[in-house]
Amino acid sequence: MGQFSGVFVDATPEGGWPSPTVFRGSKTKGYVMRKFLLALTVVLSAAVFAVPAAFADSPHFISGSSSIDSSGNLLCSFKEVGLGTISATSVTCSANATATYACINGGGNHPKAANKATVSGPVTGGGNFPVRNGQTTGTTTASPPGPGSFSCPSGQRLVLASVSYTNVTLHGEGPDLALNDQSITLVNV
Repeated sequence: MGQFSGVFVDATPEGGWPSPTVFRGSKTKGYVMRKFLLALTVVLSAAVFAVPAAFADSPHFISGSSSIDSSGNLLCSFKEVGLGTISATSVTCSANATATYACINGGGNHPKAANKATVSGPVTGGGNFPVRNGQTTGTTTASPPGPGSFSCPSGQRLVLASVSYTNVTLHGEGPDLALNDQSITLVNV
């Protein structure tokens, strides 16, 4: 005859606690092993599904770059991942900007060296971007600081001569990302 393996509980007629009786053999061994493997599978499956969820809620930028367009605007392009199941996210780009404005006459010249102004200040641009599969990409635009009260005399037009951006930083759901400083000269004055 085959041997039994496992624990069998005897019922006691006196109403006391049941006493375990151990059997050795192959019939109960298979049953216990199947239960153990089922429990192990459930635990491992839960771990496999929990790990991606932990990474999905760890937002961070995997790329970012800065540049200046032909109008002197700061452009910050990015890819942010680990956003989980949200449908949209806000991303902004900030910098310290210095802009020089000048007056240009009808002939396209800058008539006086003193006829220009330099202004500085913080600038920010951003927006809301759709999230798909836990990630988003986009470009934000920040305009240079305005000329303030500087104006040109009659017959001349106000132009942005140059602009520089320092401490360029992307801000999103996760840690900030520092980008390269940028500068451009649009009109020689």
